Amino acid sequence: MWAWLEPHDRYWRRISSKMHSHLHTKDNVGCEEIMNALDECHARGFLYKAVGGCNDIKREVNRCLSGERQKKSRKNRETGMERRARIEAVWDKMDEGDYSALERFTKRE
Repeated sequence: MWAWLEPHDRYWRRISSKMHSHLHTKDNVGCEEIMNALDECHARGFLYKAVGGCNDIKREVNRCLSGERQKKSRKNRETGMERRARIEAVWDKMDEGDYSALERFTKRE
């Protein structure tokens, strides 16, 4: 009767092997297991999703991805602060009249 809701439908498998393929990257390897669990939950069918059967797993995925994003942001912030410190050191030397630091800095980058 409700054949179109079957989770093992051939059409469903053909549509997508991974729901959010842009999230299945090397940066989110720690979240891979949870994302696969969400994919399996969604494969159970529309009604299961509609009544909130996958909400807990979705919250776990969001929490995991948020943690990964925060790690990446922290790393980028530290890299930026180091870069800024190097630039300011070059500017200080330039204020003293030593432009050789600028040449070394540009060759380093």
